[in-house]
Order: sequence, then structure tokens, then C-alpha cells
Amino acid sequence: MNETVTTPKTKIEVKVERPKLHKVILVNDDFTPREFVVRVLKAEFRVSDDQAKRVMITAHRRGACVVSVYTKEIAEAKATNATDAGRAKGYPLLFTTEPEE
Repeated sequence: MNETVTTPKTKIEVKVERPKLHKVILVNDDFTPREFVVRVLKAEFRVSDDQAKRVMITAHRRGACVVSVYTKEIAEAKATNATDAGRAKGYPLLFTTEPEE
């Protein structure tokens, strides 16, 4: 007698979620020269001269400004690189990240 044991086939469904996005925020300070802030924005965030100036002026007027939105790892890396560029020149330039709602 030949008995075949069959196991029920379970279909595994994988849910793929989009990664959570994080905002990179430029925090205003009264010491870092505007031209330097614009240079860092253009270099690290690949924005145009006009975009960089708009972000810098908005941060100056409002205290902070969202620069861009990325996945968490990229946002944190860019914020760290931009902040480090300021620290290397002795400026208190600060970029932070926070989850996007």
C-alpha cells in the first residue's frame, strides 16, 4: 500500500511597504555666513543656486526650513555631512531630521 502524505500549500503573501520618509531641516543660526550655507546646500543636496538661497532665507526668517525629504538613512547621512561641513569651518551650522507625517 502506497500512501502519499500531502501537506496543505500555504501561500505566503509578502507586504511591501514604502520606507518611511524623513525631512532634512536647516536650523538657522546667526553666525554661519549666508554664502557658506548656500554652498553647502548646493553641494550636499544638489539644489540650484536659487533654491539654496530660498531655503537659506526661509530658515533665516522662520528659524528653520525643510531642505528635502529622503528615506531615513539618506536623510540622516545628508544632515550629518552638511552639519560636519560647517563644523569643519568652525561654524555652528545645523541640519536635523524628523519623520514626515
